[in-house]
Amino acid sequence: MLCGVTSDALGSIKVLLVEDDARLAQLTARYLETHGVVVTIAGDGIEGQNEALRRQYDCVVLDLMLPGRDGIEVTRELRTRTDVPIVMVTARGEEADRVLGLEVGADDYVTKPFSPRELLARIKATVRRVRGQVGPAQNTVQVGGLVLDPARMTVVLDGKLVEVTAYEFAILRALAQRPGRVLSREQLLDVAKGSAELSFDRSIDVHVSRLRAKLGDDSRNPKILKTVRGVGYLLAGEADRVEQ
Repeated sequence: MLCGVTSDALGSIKVLLVEDDARLAQLTARYLETHGVVVTIAGDGIEGQNEALRRQYDCVVLDLMLPGRDGIEVTRELRTRTDVPIVMVTARGEEADRVLGLEVGADDYVTKPFSPRELLARIKATVRRVRGQVGPAQNTVQVGGLVLDPARMTVVLDGKLVEVTAYEFAILRALAQRPGRVLSREQLLDVAKGSAELSFDRSIDVHVSRLRAKLGDDSRNPKILKTVRGVGYLLAGEADRVEQ
């Protein structure tokens, strides 16, 4: 189902809303469409997965509990074939469910009952990250063999392209702009989301863990993304990566 569109500073935003509660889907779409969003609604996991792969969207808003195929299964499948940003919606408030969603590839999450205003803010923040509109600086950032291009949203390590999500790129970019400097989880949440409100510290841990895996960084003895216990994380410069 297609809903109408207006525009804002970001221009047209195309969102796929995968929600089996028809009334909630209609109310959510109605709110989003008045704020510059084109919404396509899918009523179950299989339909949502097929639609996400059939057309290009700026963001997929995906319910965790879906008939046919749940949000976790859909996210896993999409992550093998597309890097479209995914905001997962769950009725469960437990941290374990939110962490699982992030671990399988979701970029962000909201918990039911959610305010449409919060969902819109998270969608816009995700789209800004993907379009490279977070912060004024768009220059390439290089730390040793790691090169980040904000304009193209690409990460290259030692000449090899590394596929990352928009959220992961925002975290890595913040650390790369301050090599050797520790950033707290709160600071990284603020950079990646635009606000630390309604976020939780472990979400950053999950994204850093995924980044380490993609960068080939040993999680037990990381050389690139280092943990400073009780403080946060830092991106090591070349000198910092040498074994002591």
